[in-house]
Amino acid sequence: MDIPIRLLEPVPVDSSLTTFLLPAVLAVIMFGLGLGLTVADFRRVTAHPRPVAVALCCQLVLLPAACLGLVLAFDLSPALAVGMMLLAASPGGTMANIFSHLFGGDVALNVTLTAINSVIAVFTLPLVVNLSLDHFMSGTDEALGLRFEKTLQVFLVVLVPVAAGMLVRQRRPDFAERSTQAVKVTAVGALVAVIIAAVVSERENVLGYLADVGLVAFLFAAISLTIGYGATRLARGDHRQSVATCFEIGMHNTTLSMAIALSPSLLDSTRMAIPSAVYAVEMFVMALAAGFLLRRIAPHETATATTGALPA
Repeated sequence: MDIPIRLLEPVPVDSSLTTFLLPAVLAVIMFGLGLGLTVADFRRVTAHPRPVAVALCCQLVLLPAACLGLVLAFDLSPALAVGMMLLAASPGGTMANIFSHLFGGDVALNVTLTAINSVIAVFTLPLVVNLSLDHFMSGTDEALGLRFEKTLQVFLVVLVPVAAGMLVRQRRPDFAERSTQAVKVTAVGALVAVIIAAVVSERENVLGYLADVGLVAFLFAAISLTIGYGATRLARGDHRQSVATCFEIGMHNTTLSMAIALSPSLLDSTRMAIPSAVYAVEMFVMALAAGFLLRRIAPHETATATTGALPA
């Protein structure tokens, strides 16, 4: 059955406010991320080269491939398919650090992965999104995509604020500590308001989108968490490192992906933001479930290791 042309066209968020607000919100979010990073976070990769390499391989190769398989298997509409690929290409969010801390992960490894992923995503995210747009939306006449000028814009809006935040952290560490939480709360609050406005504008189609993408987002979340933990264990990482990569790989930065999808200067599409919105709700519940499961595994592993260390 032919896909209606209506589904191939982007759904813009028609508001002069979002034209200026969303890029600013995205920049503030990334500035807040930079406030929590130091140069030492990048240097720390030498202390954990294997789990970092495994995590990056999963993030850059396995997860986009798994997401593409799900998108094709469930025959999603073009805009939702691109939205899922945008989600898969997004790096881990700051919530991964919190969940790792709560459930016994190696938080230093999380911070290192967040730092590296945030820089790499500046280049890989536009690449994945452009390939997805070319594949899934080639039948549309819309000049839609993260072309050179938009790719440059992503670079400026993502990497420059992170660098600025790191510079502030280095020069004014006390100020960085005091302001980090306030910056996050302010930016996320503004983004939530924009998302609500976007969902209201698409309220007649929201239930249909949930039905279309809910199961795909759930399966992708399950696959992401499983790969994050399992791949590190297979690479001989310990439990704490595996918990860290589980959340870092499993909890994608939906704040970033929704901001890119909704921003009028980038993708300008409510439909492309739907997968990230659905995933954000499902992932929170699934990450909690995974955390409690991993916490049950940890004492058993420790006990086994202790027993193995006892003399015969």
